[in-house]
Amino acid sequence: MGTPRALAEAIVWFSDPDNALKYFAERRWPNGVECPYCQTRNPMFLANRHVWKCRATRCRKQFSVKVGSIFEDSPLGLDKWLPCVWLISNSKDGVSSYEIAREFNVTQKTAWFMLHRVREAMQDKTNTKLSGTVEVGDSFIGGKSKSIRKDRRERAIAGTGGKDKAIALGMVERGKVLTFAAETRRKHEPRKRVRETVQAGSALCSDALRSYDGLDPNTNAPS
Repeated sequence: MGTPRALAEAIVWFSDPDNALKYFAERRWPNGVECPYCQTRNPMFLANRHVWKCRATRCRKQFSVKVGSIFEDSPLGLDKWLPCVWLISNSKDGVSSYEIAREFNVTQKTAWFMLHRVREAMQDKTNTKLSGTVEVGDSFIGGKSKSIRKDRRERAIAGTGGKDKAIALGMVERGKVLTFAAETRRKHEPRKRVRETVQAGSALCSDALRSYDGLDPNTNAPS
C-alpha cells in the first residue's frame, strides 16, 4: 500500500497489526530488517509475538519495530501512532491535541504527548540553511484589543500597534518552513536570523518592512 489519502483510510489500514508492522518496518529498514543493537541483518521473526530475534551469537536480543523510535516507550500500538503521524504531517493548518484525542479515542494528555513526539521527530536537525527562493515575514501574536474587557485592556496594553504583543518571525523555502520567537522587529534581529538561516545568494522575498533592506545578496550581511 502507498501513503493513505484520507484519515479514515489510514485508520482502517493501520488497525490491522500486520499491515501496520509491515508498513513501518519497510520504511524504517528499506534494505531489510537489522538488529538495532548490533546491526546484524536478517534476524529471526517471531510471528506469534510480532518481534524479531537477532541471530548474532553475541547478541541474540529480541526487539520490536518500535525500538529506537519515538514510539519505543509508549504503550500505544502502531494502530494509534501511524494514523496520528499521517494526520499531523498532512494537516496544512496544524492539529491540536484535542483533535487527536477525539480522532483516536485517547486522553488529551496522551494526545499532547503524541503530538509533541511527532513534532520533535519532524524537526530538521541537519542545520542546513534555507536556499533558493526564501520568503520572510513577521507577525504580532496576541488577541485584538477590542476583544479584551476595557479594564483589562488598559492594564495589558500600554501602546498601539504591536506593543505588548509577541513577535513571530517566519521563513519559508518551498516545502520547508522555519519560525522563531523574536524580541524586536528592529533591523538587527531579522537580519541576524536571516544570516543564520538563509544561504547566501538566495532570492529573499519580504513585505514592506524596512528591516530587511540593505542585505548583501552574496553574503546576507548588511551592505
